Amino acid sequence: MTNTPKVPTAAADSKVKATKLEDLMVAMDVVDTLRHDQAVVARELDTDGRRERLLVRLRDMYKAQGIEVPDHVLQEGIRALEDERFKYTPVAESWRTRLARIWVSRRRWSKPIGFLGVLGSLFSGYYFVSDVLPEQQLRSELPDRIVVATNAVIALAKDPSVVEQATERKNYADSLLASGQYEQAQTVAKELEEVQKTLGQFYTIRVVAKPNEPSGVWRIPPNQQLGQDARNYYLIVEAVDDRQQVVELHVLNEEDNTSKRVTQWGLRVSQDTFFAVAADKQDDGVIQANKVGIKERGYLKPQFSIPTPGGTITQW
Repeated sequence: MTNTPKVPTAAADSKVKATKLEDLMVAMDVVDTLRHDQAVVARELDTDGRRERLLVRLRDMYKAQGIEVPDHVLQEGIRALEDERFKYTPVAESWRTRLARIWVSRRRWSKPIGFLGVLGSLFSGYYFVSDVLPEQQLRSELPDRIVVATNAVIALAKDPSVVEQATERKNYADSLLASGQYEQAQTVAKELEEVQKTLGQFYTIRVVAKPNEPSGVWRIPPNQQLGQDARNYYLIVEAVDDRQQVVELHVLNEEDNTSKRVTQWGLRVSQDTFFAVAADKQDDGVIQANKVGIKERGYLKPQFSIPTPGGTITQW
């Protein structure tokens, strides 16, 4: 009869591995126990005889706790302590360890950093939408704006000098664009567009003749020397378009050299003209000849039907 060798089964292998793992865990516990009792270690781990006494001491300690630990496991624990097998040695400080600590502590700093990141993204997006994008669009549209405004001025202007000036301004704007001076080029574009708007306007200038509103004023010039009696006389006028709607215009105040948009202003006239209009109004409260000028399309300035040096004021 032939004896058939026994083949280890998977269950047997699993049992062996579990036993080895259990012994290893006990050995680690032995090492931990010895580390906590440094006096025992210093006293007993010096000779073989004393190591035997330490073995007995450990055996008694575990029995007192109701734990049966085989001697080979206790001896393995003693050897592990001597060999420092289960001793933890900190990793040397380096950029890798610092990075690892930062990563391990990410739960503490990730939320604030994430919040700041979202906040920064929002601000960046707002800046891009409100500043960068409009600036890019402005720069891309500037050349076309300048060309369109210049062509419109040339088409509307009935005065050759206006066409010549518009062409010069366009060439200047082109040179600004070529050198990257976009703000200055935008200023020129606005000037050309304002000229285009003015050329396209038609309005009549008339003397204001409304109840409780002056139709004229006289002023002593600010730079008039003391003792002199010179006065400047002004008719208060307004501009109305062909639909009889009052037009707001840019008017220069000759007294302080400032300009602003107004619906009424003072037009400087001679003393004789001033008193002639005053007499016309005093007659029946109505100024018969109230139209004093007309601004035709294609021209920048109005033509006046009364003598005037052209000076204006915007407050009185």
